[in-house]
Amino acid sequence: MKVLKFTPVLLLLAIFATSCSTVRVASDYDREANFNSYSSFAFFKPGIDKAEISDLDKKRIMRAIEGTMSQKGFDKSQSPDLLVSIFTKTHENINIYQNNPGWGYGWGWSPWYWNTGFNTVNRTSDGTLYIDLIDAKTKELVWQGMGTAALAEKVDKKQERIDEIVSKILEKYPPGTEK
Repeated sequence: MKVLKFTPVLLLLAIFATSCSTVRVASDYDREANFNSYSSFAFFKPGIDKAEISDLDKKRIMRAIEGTMSQKGFDKSQSPDLLVSIFTKTHENINIYQNNPGWGYGWGWSPWYWNTGFNTVNRTSDGTLYIDLIDAKTKELVWQGMGTAALAEKVDKKQERIDEIVSKILEKYPPGTEK
């Protein structure tokens, strides 16, 4: 009988733990762009300045993009083939869990009904990061990746979480190389 009482709690914890680590990604690209011709990149400062996040988070994101692009064989350059811009959105989720165990008599209100229920409120923030890759010559968007994930609340975990999100997004670049 005790197993039945703890099963829903364990199931909720398992769902919560896996939902925190999940990064949902998508990408889109110009079918006519020659992605083999791109070998260098630079950050598009006017686009990055418009992102509505702290300058510290912008630096974290740019550090993660630079590291991932370097791993893919791209060089950071003063005369790049690609310009990298970012855009962000955040969304706060409020989850209310009602735990209403108790005993009583019949349906509806009864003076004989006793309840020791409690509610749990949980707040999480989801962030969506868009990474735009723009052809430096034509100034046209050639690739866009998007990743949505729960954000890290602790400062010491932010860079690690941003690295994970950026890495997952850029797995899809260049098109046709995703795992």
